[in-house]
Amino acid sequence: MDIKNNRAIGVFDSGIGGLTVVRALMERLPFENIIYFGDTARVPYGIKSVETINRYAMQITEFLLKKDVKLLIVACNTMAAVAYQAIRDLSPVPVLEVIEASAKIAVAETRSKAIGVIGTPATINSNAYSRAIHLLDRNAKVFSQACPLFVPLVEEGWFDHAATRLVAEEYLKPVMAEHIDTLVLGCTHYPLLKPLFQDIVGKQVRLIDSAEAMAEIAADLINRENLSNENHLSPDYLFCVSDVPYRFQTIGERFLGRTLPRVEMVRL
Repeated sequence: MDIKNNRAIGVFDSGIGGLTVVRALMERLPFENIIYFGDTARVPYGIKSVETINRYAMQITEFLLKKDVKLLIVACNTMAAVAYQAIRDLSPVPVLEVIEASAKIAVAETRSKAIGVIGTPATINSNAYSRAIHLLDRNAKVFSQACPLFVPLVEEGWFDHAATRLVAEEYLKPVMAEHIDTLVLGCTHYPLLKPLFQDIVGKQVRLIDSAEAMAEIAADLINRENLSNENHLSPDYLFCVSDVPYRFQTIGERFLGRTLPRVEMVRL
């Protein structure tokens, strides 16, 4: 067994949302060690400038590389949209990001080639999903909608609240008017609203969960590059945050669907 394969997968996000990706990775790759970094001191990223997002992304990348990770996963759609190339240029290990992963599955699943995308303003304004989808299928039609209120509603725990339903119906109305058959949930917070979204758009629309998409792409890369951890012991999970971990711990357990074993505060 290659001792290097015991190294952790590094996952990072602007805050808590990336824990939906960690949850999907835990289920898909149950023996892999994971180090997660959530930038809780500086969240949200979705309303910040391109320069600021790039600077933050570089700092987090350097932190995780010092932890000797074997793979980097950019769980934050906003960071993936804005800073992916800079992260890849800095990293000696493979880098995966949620946008390409979701785009691949959306293109494979759509029947009508009419694809909706919802995300934060920064993600939608970057046009990253449209570009990623059109690289895979230039005939696809992409209809995007910025949804700035979903992140605070999810972090409040209002998954099936009447207010969340009203907001969701308002945001989804223009996208559904385009007769889409596939909807990309372009933010890692959004999988927690999946039942609500599905109820609003109907069963005929396929929801693309960025967390599940990411886990599938990561599993493919790990198998292809022979990076699997063959040491089938209980994996080690470390969760790092840039601000006091109390709120992260309470909301994070809801995102992860289990208790958070180790949460450390770090200064970048």
